[in-house]
Amino acid sequence: MVWRGSIDIKDRIFAALVYSLPLYYSLSFGQFAVNYLPQPLIVLINIFLTPLSILYSIIPLADFVLFLALFILVVRNDKIKHFVRFNTMQALLIDIALVLINMGMRILGLGLMTSVLTSIIFILTLAVCIYSVIQCSLGKYPEIPSISDAVYSQVP
Repeated sequence: MVWRGSIDIKDRIFAALVYSLPLYYSLSFGQFAVNYLPQPLIVLINIFLTPLSILYSIIPLADFVLFLALFILVVRNDKIKHFVRFNTMQALLIDIALVLINMGMRILGLGLMTSVLTSIIFILTLAVCIYSVIQCSLGKYPEIPSISDAVYSQVP
């Protein structure tokens, strides 16, 4: 779906990079599943998430500041191409969903004790992020059921 204008390489790269946010947050769910992933995939994930982990270790509350900055400076900025704004909002919604799932598990007293549930959440998030990065690199809009519909309603 490239009907909103041409998508150049820098837009594709930025749109793909924003999916590092939900992938980074999902690592807390993947403490059991990571041991069963193929080694080349683990290396790619580490390379993809290294800049974000450095940023988070240097700046206090960097995750919240980065979230707000992306929402205000990218998603709500009409001067930025729709493709970038769409993917940024979609990555932020996935991140919000993970935060809500984590809070729900803590409220229910599950925490990170249920290895099967947390592994499923991690694998699903990993699959969504890989799919989205591939679609972005091809210049296509990644369509994720329900989430993409919500994004389309928020990003005109």
